Amino acid sequence: MLEAGPRRGGPASDAYHSAEQIMPKSEFLREAEARGFIFQCTDMDALDAAMQAGPVGGYIGFDPTADSLHVGSLIQIMMLRLLHRHGHRAVALVGGGTAKIGDPSFREEARKLMTAETIATNMRGVEGCLRQFLPLGTGPADPLLTNNADWLDRLSYIDLLRDVGIHFSVNRMLSFDSVRSRLEREQGLTFLEFNYSILQSYDFRELNSRHGVTLQMGGSDQWGNIVSGIDLVRRMNGAQVFGLTTPLLTTSSGAKMGKTAQGAVWLSAQRLPVFEYWQFWRNVEDADVGRFLKLFTELPIAECDRLAALGGAEINEAKKVLATEATALCHGRAAAEEAAEAARRTFEEGAVTAAALPTVSLPAALLAEGMPAFRVFVEAGLAASNGEARRLIRGGGARVNDVVIRDEAQVVSDRDLIDGALKLSSGRKRHILVQPA
Repeated sequence: MLEAGPRRGGPASDAYHSAEQIMPKSEFLREAEARGFIFQCTDMDALDAAMQAGPVGGYIGFDPTADSLHVGSLIQIMMLRLLHRHGHRAVALVGGGTAKIGDPSFREEARKLMTAETIATNMRGVEGCLRQFLPLGTGPADPLLTNNADWLDRLSYIDLLRDVGIHFSVNRMLSFDSVRSRLEREQGLTFLEFNYSILQSYDFRELNSRHGVTLQMGGSDQWGNIVSGIDLVRRMNGAQVFGLTTPLLTTSSGAKMGKTAQGAVWLSAQRLPVFEYWQFWRNVEDADVGRFLKLFTELPIAECDRLAALGGAEINEAKKVLATEATALCHGRAAAEEAAEAARRTFEEGAVTAAALPTVSLPAALLAEGMPAFRVFVEAGLAASNGEARRLIRGGGARVNDVVIRDEAQVVSDRDLIDGALKLSSGRKRHILVQPA
């Protein structure tokens, strides 16, 4: 099997990012490197040559663990967009088969097994998210959507053991960081989960056989699975294939990308309102602006560098560009500009109502009767409990119609409606409109 470490080319090279690094010649790899997408590659020189010779099929897998993808998957989606823009075949694999097991990589405990109905629902949601970014189709130049259940569901256990299992060393699999980290915990690793790497490797073999795919991409935590797949394709198909990983992103302060105190930053507007998606990007840390502009927008690199170099208060203008461009890719230009305008009215003009703000409905009878302020914040979803709402108010972070609430028992009712709605604010960044239903 291939060595499970970062490599650029032949045996003499032990790291892709090295002092002797030579800029690739193929357009995809040149731009991917310049934008910061590349972390490891199994053989950069050979992949570069293959991409100069003609279109290369490359795939990334997405497990349907929820009915929407979130920002943590966005770097992979942007890689597929970039691959497509440079004339290569982008293949998105949704794991309808492997979802029945679940990827154990670096998880503290086993995933709960999903029902067939849940997997089907999640598959539709994931496909919807991918279609927001990729013009999926069946033509030779179209990004392709595939489902590994198409072959895994038909694979018998004996066939898997005889034809595929023979190529895997258990000793080698036990050396993977993702496996070893689980074995060191009390939870351990089930035999079911242990098979995940084999099935992911088989996916690469099938995509190579069916669609001529010769490149698997993924996060750096997938390196062990990717090199296993490369070895399996070489042994079973006799083909030269490649692996390319992206860095696992954290913010400058070390927080996991796409996670906030309020939860995941979903790509589906049904999961997260467009305004809140725009706000996520607007509120990134100053030090992350340039990096995120290159990764999550398609602005020219020179423009990304110019915006990142802005100092002082001007960096906020760069953040607005980042927010609008990233939101436009996910939700469309019109929705992004509407969210930007809503933010401008809310934060610069103090406007109480803005159409793009997230809206919730509360029973008209409750608002007519009136409720203590802390309860309103709970009912509207801005606080998880009465205690949290009380602490928010005591700390001066709760506002109704942009007026700070000092008394947690202050009654809020329909008499406080402005243009038929209440604007509730939690801190500086979370805002919501409440309307009677």
